[in-house]
Amino acid sequence: MKYLSLYMLALGATILVGCESGPDSPQGFSLPKGDVSNGKMVFIKYKCQSCHALKGVEQSGIIENPELSVRLGGTSPFVKTYADLVTSIINPSHKIARDYPRSMLQTDGVSKMAVYNDVMTVTELVDVVSFLQPYYELVPHSKTDYLYYEYE
Repeated sequence: MKYLSLYMLALGATILVGCESGPDSPQGFSLPKGDVSNGKMVFIKYKCQSCHALKGVEQSGIIENPELSVRLGGTSPFVKTYADLVTSIINPSHKIARDYPRSMLQTDGVSKMAVYNDVMTVTELVDVVSFLQPYYELVPHSKTDYLYYEYE
């Protein structure tokens, strides 16, 4: 019982700290709605396909880097939010997936993706994210069918 109380106290404290709305909180942050067609032009302008594959979008004259190719879009068991996509562009090393190819990382574990913060405008960022988001499809978690045993 002592450990259960201690566990509940720790869980409550974790929840309270996680809900903090201090000066570093993203609460209240919102970008305007982007333009999908402009987003496609931004995707092409910055030659994103030299390192990213996007099903249904082809661009001629791009030198592909197969060792650096990262597939965008597709199915995922997790919602790929607007914020996830914005963060992936402005801070590509923020969260690196476990299955991310190690060839895509520098020796210090930082993503090789170029940082576009001083190149891309906020409007371009909003537009390219609006263009990319529909390419992600949420696949709901499928229920595991367990065998039921009958006792005699």
